[in-house]
Amino acid sequence: MSDGFQFFDIILFAMIAVFLVLRLRNVLGRRGGHEDSGDNSFLSMFDRAQDKAAKERGAGASKDKENVVHLGNAAVPPLDDDEELTPLAISLMAIAEKDRAFNPDEFVSGARIAFELVLGAYASGDADALRPLLSDEVFANFERSIRQREEAGQTMEETLIGIRKAEIIEGSMEGTTANVTVKFVSDQVHALYDGSGKTVEGNANKVINVTDFWTFSRDTKSRDPNWMLSATRSMD
Repeated sequence: MSDGFQFFDIILFAMIAVFLVLRLRNVLGRRGGHEDSGDNSFLSMFDRAQDKAAKERGAGASKDKENVVHLGNAAVPPLDDDEELTPLAISLMAIAEKDRAFNPDEFVSGARIAFELVLGAYASGDADALRPLLSDEVFANFERSIRQREEAGQTMEETLIGIRKAEIIEGSMEGTTANVTVKFVSDQVHALYDGSGKTVEGNANKVINVTDFWTFSRDTKSRDPNWMLSATRSMD
């Protein structure tokens, strides 16, 4: 009888082991081959933002789900009979049609993270951290500015106190390339020092309100899911 129980125990443990192996494969497989992308990639930012947004959606999900129109992974309220789609809504729908993973809310969450990382890396002169986040043209401009600052013996202090507002204001498709422009309104402390520590620009003791417009782009035909910062401008 004891031999029978031992044989049953072996079978039971074997079944449990197989189950755990399958579960482990499922969990590890969710990263989809991007294990080496690094924490500085826009994909990694969106991964974190999407996890947060998914939890928020789950916590506040509406019971009346049949009144939600899904736009790719995004969800927008249905229009009344007398309402019309805005040009921005139409452009975002066009992007979502080409990129089914596009979600405006999650995009803004990821863009906020990118904004903070880019400002910090630029101020510290960390070109390596900037490289995976920027298009070739924008990276060349940032790298040139960093090099000129270093050659002049200058150091920059750029502290992001907080982002007051971040919203998508433009979207477009140019061929297979999706472009999304985000307006950032933030509080910052900016100061530039010469080699002797003298302030040559800005004020380290003054918080200023800054409005920036950053455009992010992605080729929707590419297997690379990352969005790159492709243009920047500030409100004078």
